[in-house]
Amino acid sequence: MPSNKILKQKEQQVNELAEKLNGSACGVLANYKGINVADDTKLREEMRKADVDYFVVKNSILSRAFEKAGLAELNVHLTGETAIALSKEDIIIAPKIIHERVEASKGVYSIKAGFIEGKAVDADTIIEYAKLPSKEVLVSKLLFMLQSPVQRLAIALSEIAKKGADGSEPPPADDSAA
Repeated sequence: MPSNKILKQKEQQVNELAEKLNGSACGVLANYKGINVADDTKLREEMRKADVDYFVVKNSILSRAFEKAGLAELNVHLTGETAIALSKEDIIIAPKIIHERVEASKGVYSIKAGFIEGKAVDADTIIEYAKLPSKEVLVSKLLFMLQSPVQRLAIALSEIAKKGADGSEPPPADDSAA
């Protein structure tokens, strides 16, 4: 029978992990069986740069944390070795990094499941999110789309102003549209 001190430490671990889960926009469960130290070090470095919390945790502790965080349906995926990647704000970055690692490892590393904004999702959904463009790319595409009509209008007005400045009359207005 474990001592009260050990039980309290484990309970504290569960509570801290449940808080992390609740404070995360996205989480990915992965099986890391067979990953070598060099690849694991590279993965952890990549996760740190992307502000993703990545760690290995005992399945029993993670199971209790899932229950506290309202993600108990993920408990069925807690077999074998389990690593978890948690992203506080970006729901795409953790799946993207893990998916890249899965493809590079040729089957050694695999995605088990995950959660997005508090809802449990399967591995296929995580992979779909991983294939989406990053937040920065999406924002830049949106800005380009918003900027394009304004830029075209500015060019058209500039051409009209040039024609008016060189003494020629601007083209007559089309009255048929009215």
